[in-house]
Amino acid sequence: METRRASRQSSSPAERAGALAGRTGPGNPYYSGPPSDHFDGQKFFNPNGLPPGSFRDLLRWQTGGGRSKWPANWPSPHAAARPAERIDGGALRLTMVGHSTLLIQIAGLNILTDPVWSDRVSPLSFAGPKRVNAPGIRFDDLPRIDAVLVSHNHYDHLDLATLKRLQIGHDPLFVTPLGNDALIRTAAPGARVSVHDWDENVRVGDGAVVHLEPVHHWSARGTRDRRMALWCGFVVETAAGKIFFAGDTGFHDGTPYSRLASRHGEMRLAILPIGAYEPRWFMEPQHQNPEEAVSGMMLCNAAYAAGCHWGTFHLTNEPIDEPREKLFAALAAQGIAREKFRPMLPGEVWDVPEIG
Repeated sequence: METRRASRQSSSPAERAGALAGRTGPGNPYYSGPPSDHFDGQKFFNPNGLPPGSFRDLLRWQTGGGRSKWPANWPSPHAAARPAERIDGGALRLTMVGHSTLLIQIAGLNILTDPVWSDRVSPLSFAGPKRVNAPGIRFDDLPRIDAVLVSHNHYDHLDLATLKRLQIGHDPLFVTPLGNDALIRTAAPGARVSVHDWDENVRVGDGAVVHLEPVHHWSARGTRDRRMALWCGFVVETAAGKIFFAGDTGFHDGTPYSRLASRHGEMRLAILPIGAYEPRWFMEPQHQNPEEAVSGMMLCNAAYAAGCHWGTFHLTNEPIDEPREKLFAALAAQGIAREKFRPMLPGEVWDVPEIG
């Protein structure tokens, strides 16, 4: 059942300002709503979970050393892909663009996850984490995009410049959790945005449904808006199978994955973060490591998994290729074949087998 409707925002600046003022509360620039088991009236939180580190913790990490040096350029072995216009029948094709941006082609739909085509993931155009490899699909080579899943508002997942380009060139349906619509509408007036709480869903095509699922993370665009917009993962339910895209998540004792299994049953594919996990004392609540990603794959009953959130932007301390090495070691320890869980690189295309 669709619980919130997609809508078009007026292109009038005055009307946009008025609409935004009418739906945000004191101290929260993004969202106003009743308290719940994950919203206290001003900020969102992880039920029974750990909060993100404090500013003091951030300074301790940034000044504590231990950050591995990454190459300025780390080209993918795969050439930029030129996707088909549509993939029909029971097929599922996954193409890696970079970091957490992937093109999902299934059941005649083209879906992008957390799209970023900008060179940097930062509030500044001249500083901050910069790409070490080119996007695995040139923007102009994209097929017509039907839906865009935006999991939360961190800069490496919500890139306003890219969302604006997508709105102008493709007019997709943007699906996002509470509060993030305020950012999207400001950058892309006229965008179709379907905004939801956890456990809500929306139809994105003939028979396809996107479910918003709890994950263990947080949000912020600056120093004064921490946890004021919601974060989520997504389950894309189609006639050709179910796909889980986690966005960003800490493992949280496996809670997000166990919950998925009880709600949705078997997954054909899970798209899971495997990078940005060191140092563990700081990153553990928000970013799982490769060993935890393998456990997550097993807990949510995913037949296959794709590793993302590694090898494109230098965000944390681990070496650039360590997530892949640790993933392979974790798979071996569990007796899982490497072809079941691919750490994908830009331009890589995977025709994911059908289940059974």
